[in-house]
Order: sequence, then structure tokens, then C-alpha cells
Amino acid sequence: MLPGKSKIYEKNGDDILFGFGQLIGILKKNPKKIVFTEGEDARILEAASRLLASNFLHPILVGSEDKIFEAAEECGFNIRGAEIIDPAKYDKMDEMVAEFCELRKKKGVTPEQAKEILLQGNYFGTMLVKMGVADALLGGATYSTADTVRPALQLIKTKPENSIVSSCFILVRPGATGDNEVLAMADCAINIKPTEDELVEIAGEAAKCAKIFGVDPRIAFLSYSTHGSGAGEDVDKMRNAAMKTKQKYPDLPIEGELQFDAAVSPRVARTKCPESTVAGHVNTFIFPDISAGNIGYKIAQRMGNFDAYGPILLGLNAPVNDLSRGCNASEVYSMAIITAALADANAGAGASA
Repeated sequence: MLPGKSKIYEKNGDDILFGFGQLIGILKKNPKKIVFTEGEDARILEAASRLLASNFLHPILVGSEDKIFEAAEECGFNIRGAEIIDPAKYDKMDEMVAEFCELRKKKGVTPEQAKEILLQGNYFGTMLVKMGVADALLGGATYSTADTVRPALQLIKTKPENSIVSSCFILVRPGATGDNEVLAMADCAINIKPTEDELVEIAGEAAKCAKIFGVDPRIAFLSYSTHGSGAGEDVDKMRNAAMKTKQKYPDLPIEGELQFDAAVSPRVARTKCPESTVAGHVNTFIFPDISAGNIGYKIAQRMGNFDAYGPILLGLNAPVNDLSRGCNASEVYSMAIITAALADANAGAGASA
């Protein structure tokens, strides 16, 4: 399989499953539990209904059981078999409150304050992951990104080797030969103006994420300059970040700094950096800041006819992902599978460590 090519879709009759057949196959062998923080939302219920019918993920819906069943019945969604947990009636709330207070003891949080906070779906769902009740969390259908990420940073926290949470978008476009073109782009959603060292971390996490989707990462640190053709602080930052990343990950194919055309066009690469074996064949793109990243992935999505999946949050001790408040049920379904796949990858990394 060529770099950047992956059979990420699986055909079933005339349907192309959003569920990424390769990932579904992995999850069928080891189903994960995923908590949805907005269990009463119609989009969540539709996705949960589909997941329950497929039987490779176990949804946990946070909210009032009566309201969830009422909303599901009103919309015609079958959610029989879903686990529903109401924070107001949770039988292990005292245990959760005690652990929350321990995690937030530096802030002097009292049990009364903790219980009030934990009645909020975003904090309650995050604690379900922290306590091992669920493997992963998906939120943001009604919460802001900050309201999804903040509890994760406070409670689940970053991995020991990570100093930041970053994000990656996976972009998929059907190819003419039957394979699909799959790209990774980072960081397009979290870190506004990352430093050199943060870019190293972003690149390492994006490469790991790309591998989950069957991509053999070939990484470019993007700039308005190719190998010194331009000058400036941002050029220096990307060049230095590329050098540091090569030192940290000597087995990864990395080039930088590169202009986008030199990164993706073999013809341009032969002219601008003929000595490079990475230029012209890049599938994992590291942007200098959030503006460039956000604009870049949206150009690919809207003008390049790529499907965009993300932002996929990286660097946490357990997978927590954020939905767009404008998402639809298919996007919820896709992101649930991606989030569970990250949990499976984390478990595999832990087992091999």
C-alpha cells in the first residue's frame, strides 16, 4: 500500500460506511465503552442507536433516563441496550466526589463544590473515564471545545511524556484505484502559536495518529520557505522544529521547512529540494500556527473534496474528543469509532510498554 493510501472505508453493498472498516474490525475483537456527555441530544441518540445495532461499541449516555428515552421515542431511535447514567442518581457519586476532591485538592475543592460540578455532564462523563467506567469520551454537541477539553486537562491530564494537548484532523478522499487518499494535519484546533518544542510534540502525536488509520507518516513542517528560500522567525521556527523532531524520532521520514507545493508535488520537489526523499510525497502536515492549520484543512475539505474527521485530541492519558456543535449524527458515529480506536491504541501501547 502506498504511503498516504489506506483502505479506510469498507463497502457494504452500495453503502460506504463512515465507520472505517479497518477500525471497526479492530473494535469487534475488543469492544470499548464510550461515554457521551449529552445523552439527550437527538444526534447522539441516532448515533448511539446505530452503534448498538452494530455491536462493536458500548455507548454510555449521560443524562436523565426518562428524558433520554422520551427523546429517543420521539425521534424513533432504538436505544435498548444502552447504558444510561444520571449524575443526579449515580450510586457511586460519593466515591466519585472523593476522587474528584483528591484530583483537585490543590484548588481546595470541597465535597459540596465537587458534587455540584459533577452534576454537569462534561465533568461527570470525564470522571467516568478517569474511574475506568468508560474507555473514552465524546462530547461537544452542545458544549464548547473549552468545556470539553478543560475537564480532561484537569482530571485525565496529559501523558507523562507530553506537556500539551494537541489535535489532528484526518482527511479522506476516495482514490481512482479503489484505495483512499488519507492525510493527517496538525495542529488545526488547539494550540494557537506553538513553540518549536511544542511542534516536536505535535508532530510525534500526529504521526502516531496517522498510523492508527493505516498511514505510513511522511512529515513536512510547512512554511512560506523551502530550505532557506525565505527568511524570518517563523521560517527559523519550522526549520528548527523539523531538526529537533528528526533527532527525537530518527525512524520517521521528516522534512522541513517546506512550502506546501514542494511537500506534495514531486515535480516541484525535484526543483526546490532535489536531495529530499520526503518532499513531494508528504501525507502528514505540521502547520506553524492554528490559523494556517485551520485554513489549510478547510481548504482541503471544501475545495479538495476530502472528508475531514476531527479535531482528534492527542496527548491525554485517555481519549477525549470534541464534536462541532454543528455536527450531524453521521459525524458523531464516525468520531465515536475514531475515539474508541484511540482507546484501543492506548491499551496496546500500555501492554507493550
